[in-house]
Amino acid sequence: MEYRELGRTGLKVSSICLGTMTWGEQNTEADGHAQMDYAIDNGINFFDTSEMYSVPPRPETQGSTEKIIGSWFKARKSRDKIILATKVAGRSPMNWLRDDKSPTEHSRKQIFEAVDKSLKRLQTDYIDLYQLHWPDRPVSLFGGHGLTYRHVEAPTHPIEEILATLAEVVKSGKVRHIGLSNETPWGTMTFLRHAEAKNLPRVQSIQNAYNLINRTFELGGAEIAHRDGVGLLAYSPLAQGYLTGKYQNGALPQGSRKQLFNRLQRYESPQADAAIERYLAIARKHGLDASQLANQFVTTRSFVTSNIIGATSMEQLKLAIGSRDVKWTDELEKDVNEAHAAQPNPCP
Repeated sequence: MEYRELGRTGLKVSSICLGTMTWGEQNTEADGHAQMDYAIDNGINFFDTSEMYSVPPRPETQGSTEKIIGSWFKARKSRDKIILATKVAGRSPMNWLRDDKSPTEHSRKQIFEAVDKSLKRLQTDYIDLYQLHWPDRPVSLFGGHGLTYRHVEAPTHPIEEILATLAEVVKSGKVRHIGLSNETPWGTMTFLRHAEAKNLPRVQSIQNAYNLINRTFELGGAEIAHRDGVGLLAYSPLAQGYLTGKYQNGALPQGSRKQLFNRLQRYESPQADAAIERYLAIARKHGLDASQLANQFVTTRSFVTSNIIGATSMEQLKLAIGSRDVKWTDELEKDVNEAHAAQPNPCP
């Protein structure tokens, strides 16, 4: 396993991070424990979760994933072996995360409440990386409006104010470092600017979607990663399973996320189908498993700190971790970039 520095923290995280969002919904506590055991045995030292998980978000399962990680920490006595990342929900109508049933936002009160609840569920007294799950201000998220920015005036907590609150949390010792998620280049640079001007904590990472059919991070985020040390924690490396080919030609595997929840329309269009088919053909040409091709593409990008994998079965987990052994050749790079040029970012 390769290890890379998390921002400018000095912490070395595995180039593959264990994603956990299905634990408590599609996976049981025993499943989660088995995945963590296998991951740590194979060199992974970085876990990512969120106060909102499991997914899809609902009151009955909120916080279940953090609880599963917490029970594993307690059983294995292994907290010191893991760099742990979790997240606080951004502004949304969800009113079941907070004690007073308020919709979520990045207010001082809510951030402090969220941190304390996560610590309790995780059975730890500190979080290594605390991330803002999505911005407090209105921005296009999760495939909405494609690559178009639509300006909306709405109530929001200023970034400087949010950063000052996070500084308090870091000073308290409950959080070691902070990061962003589902953020724009403008947002990232604004956080950096306020941190420098006010001597506030510096964001160390950004967790955004990145995969063969959504390389939009390269348009602005990649340069920030290199020049300012805010590396990408890439989620959805398999485009929620579409890059494995399991949904091609209308297939709907029993027990898949699409079959259970019907939430993956971001990856459904004639342009997406054609692009995915081309990447599947590249995998066949090179004698590779399609999922391992997609995962290793993400892991080998120079601006990626860690590739957040996810699995609902041990077979999937073994394939995902085994992708590190795929030799990324010049010919693979050429084939992938030609496919990208023919149909760039069909699923931003």
